[in-house]
Amino acid sequence: MVILTGPTAVGKTKLSLGLAKAIDGEIISADSMQVYKYMDIGSAKIRKEEMDGIPHHLIDVLRPWDSFNVVVFQKLCKEALTGIYERGHIPIVTGGTGFYIQALLRDVDFTENEESSEFRRELEEFAREKGAAALHERLLQVDPASAESIHANNIKRTIRALEFYHLTGQRISEHNEEQRERERAYRSCYFVLNDDRDILYQRIEKRVDEMMEQGLLEEVRRLKEMGCTRDMVSMQGLGYKELLAYLEGECSLEEAVAKIKLSTRHFAKRQLTWFRREKDVIWIHKPDFQYREDKILEYMLEVLKREKVIGVK
Repeated sequence: MVILTGPTAVGKTKLSLGLAKAIDGEIISADSMQVYKYMDIGSAKIRKEEMDGIPHHLIDVLRPWDSFNVVVFQKLCKEALTGIYERGHIPIVTGGTGFYIQALLRDVDFTENEESSEFRRELEEFAREKGAAALHERLLQVDPASAESIHANNIKRTIRALEFYHLTGQRISEHNEEQRERERAYRSCYFVLNDDRDILYQRIEKRVDEMMEQGLLEEVRRLKEMGCTRDMVSMQGLGYKELLAYLEGECSLEEAVAKIKLSTRHFAKRQLTWFRREKDVIWIHKPDFQYREDKILEYMLEVLKREKVIGVK
């Protein structure tokens, strides 16, 4: 298995296509938004005509009102992996959701505990009544490390962390560190593509502007008309929650766009923090390769052959 990840807007999609062609690979999306239908622009989803004949998995498989979490991700991945291995191809897991990648790579067990359902409902009710900030403050009291890594508006992950502590008495941040020490379930290489921070932030600003030009506001308006609301997991995605707030009269369009850019920069920073904590990752700093895709690809192939993830042709 090959992992190709990195912060948002760094250029993973184009590189993953070149890699897939070079090693007879198929791509599995490790993106928490591209899994949803009708959410194309805001998720920077690859279009069919851009796939260049490379099979892609876990894209456009759920509706915006369907539940998607790490357990569902693992299940869908394992189904996709069965077919990929049967065809004699190599899976390339690409996307920016580090938690999902870790769960797949180390085959982490997320067996649901039924005892948690009542406590989860209590937390959801608390968030509705008191707000996301108050819920996040509760997490800060019991697990400061998790509170630092989980955005205050991410109610789903905040609840999961509080729920884990309630059930086990252990901080989920400590649990995640333990999971990082687990042996990988696959012979793999874990590449993290990165760039200078200023250039990455410029790319983020440009991408948001392009999304607006491509019709992101209209996409969010259609989702709203379909009945999508901010309490849905899908509508918590970057770009969607901010423009939904604009459509509901809570801010101006300029304020919403500025918030998307700021939130996306913060998200990229949190992604990099996650990847730096992972074991045995192979960093690919684009300036070191003069931004030449062919040089980056050549280096990746050398590493994959050396680590015997692919055969030497």
